[in-house]
Amino acid sequence: MMPLTHSEDVVASALVTNSVDTRHGPVLYMEDVSVSFDGFKALNHLSLYINDGELRCVIGPNGAGKTTLMDVITGKTRPDSGSVFFGQTIDLLELDEPAIAQAGICRKFQKPSVFDALTVFENLELALKTDKRTWPTLFHKLNQQQRHRIHEVLTTIGLSALINQPAGILSHGQKQWLEIGMLLMQEPKVMLVDEPIAGMTHQEIERTAELLLSLQGKHSLVVVEHDMEFVRSIARKVTVLHEGSVLTEGTMDEVQNDPRVIQVYLGG
Repeated sequence: MMPLTHSEDVVASALVTNSVDTRHGPVLYMEDVSVSFDGFKALNHLSLYINDGELRCVIGPNGAGKTTLMDVITGKTRPDSGSVFFGQTIDLLELDEPAIAQAGICRKFQKPSVFDALTVFENLELALKTDKRTWPTLFHKLNQQQRHRIHEVLTTIGLSALINQPAGILSHGQKQWLEIGMLLMQEPKVMLVDEPIAGMTHQEIERTAELLLSLQGKHSLVVVEHDMEFVRSIARKVTVLHEGSVLTEGTMDEVQNDPRVIQVYLGG
């Protein structure tokens, strides 16, 4: 067996203790990060700091760098320069995508990815934080603690009444909640959520706001969204990106009244 690298050893230690060191700073920070694609600077000396248990909204016009930001955090894209740390000890630039997910950072894309043919319960069961190798998966039996966890997540996402229904019959909003539930089954420390309310009804939007607000404190959430009314309903702090950099940060009122934001984003 190959010995663990230093970074893998740190991740393994974090998994054993089920904790990430945030005693002396943010749970997630990016410092002076730049990413270029064929000469285009998708991120330009960007610095971002997310506190433990915080719900942060990230907004900005198309091309501002929102997707690239998430790609860097999750290991999909390697920056040209800069630092990206999870807590004080885990250097995310030393890890690949699966290792970052295992360490406790998960991502929800705009389009929900659930297994339509499986029931709501089975989708959550499949997402359990267990050994995913073939034989352990085939012969895995749920224990009482795991069943309790599934029912706990069902209550959180509001789908207990649909526990035995196939996911394929769920509404668009319900599928989004189920996917958030599947992420919660992984017990993440940080959740990156991309445009969670796209295509939802007004009632589903309200329920999604309640769900995300209920998760802050237990998890750190970074929510990318275009709907300003929705952002106002959930955000204490908003980060505005423009041309790959942080333009400004503050409350929704502060950023909406910032002349620079009005000029580049809100159409003023």
